[in-house]
Amino acid sequence: MFYRLLGILVLGGSFAFAWVMMSLNSFSENPILLPETGIAYELQPGTSLSAVAKDLEQRGYLQSAFYFQLMARLDGQASNIKAGEYHLQAGLTPKSLLALLVSGQVVSHTLTLVEGWNFQQVLAAISGHEALKKTLVGLSDEEIMARLGSPDMHPEGRFLPDTYHFPKGTTDLDFLKRAQRAMEQLLAREWAEREQDLPLTTPYEALILASIVEKETGQAAERPEIAGVFIRRLKKGMLLQTDPTVIYGMGPSFDGNIRRSDLRQDTPYNTYVHRGLPPTPISMPGADALHAVLHPAKGSSLYFVAKGNGWHYFSDTLAEHNKAVRKYQLKR
Repeated sequence: MFYRLLGILVLGGSFAFAWVMMSLNSFSENPILLPETGIAYELQPGTSLSAVAKDLEQRGYLQSAFYFQLMARLDGQASNIKAGEYHLQAGLTPKSLLALLVSGQVVSHTLTLVEGWNFQQVLAAISGHEALKKTLVGLSDEEIMARLGSPDMHPEGRFLPDTYHFPKGTTDLDFLKRAQRAMEQLLAREWAEREQDLPLTTPYEALILASIVEKETGQAAERPEIAGVFIRRLKKGMLLQTDPTVIYGMGPSFDGNIRRSDLRQDTPYNTYVHRGLPPTPISMPGADALHAVLHPAKGSSLYFVAKGNGWHYFSDTLAEHNKAVRKYQLKR
């Protein structure tokens, strides 16, 4: 009688196990209940698989938290899920969902730092990005640079314009560190491959001049020629006389117009008043501007004036330049 009962129990257990495994297999291969557009799902650090399964079940996406946990344990992946923000797309099965959470392939956010931006524009873009964790709010430029490990360093021009990809929760400090490191690496490479006989003695001077070239033109093809003008003027000891440096020195008082009195205003950045380069960059130069400064176009032009169509007219002499000014700027 005992053995008969034992046999019944074993047989019943076998059937039950077989039924569970069949149900588990069906569960793991059938899509979970997601909208057509999918959902964004954020898995916080320290969240257990059990908590994830119950949360998805409560939201109505997962049919069985029990089966999801069982599937993960049988696969040996219950403790391998990774925190982050995931996009759960329609058609995802519990099996592929588990693989996604284990892979750590989180949603990638982007932020583009634009060539020619100044540091305040960089900070504004960072503070306005919802995926970045804010840790620098209220800090001065000096305090931010200290946090970056660069105390007493002026922030202007220190961050490479580019499109950066990052996961949600990346701190603003880590974002800036990455952009700063990218600029340092680019500047080191370009400086090592620079042309000889340039009137630039340090990589920082190249960065300063590149920031001016960046602000002078949006045409990539013109940058080497504009860089060539500035290089020749530096060699001759001429004033650079570039409006973007005047504007930067004016700060918030700039209202969109440069007057004759502004050109005479004695700020450290006024290259109509002071010879040589300004004390710091005036913007974030891109890779093209930096390359142009260290590989300037050959020639003899010493002046240029905007033609009003995005391009410039280059002149060798002051007389020719004044004629171009009357034509393109004064419309005479």
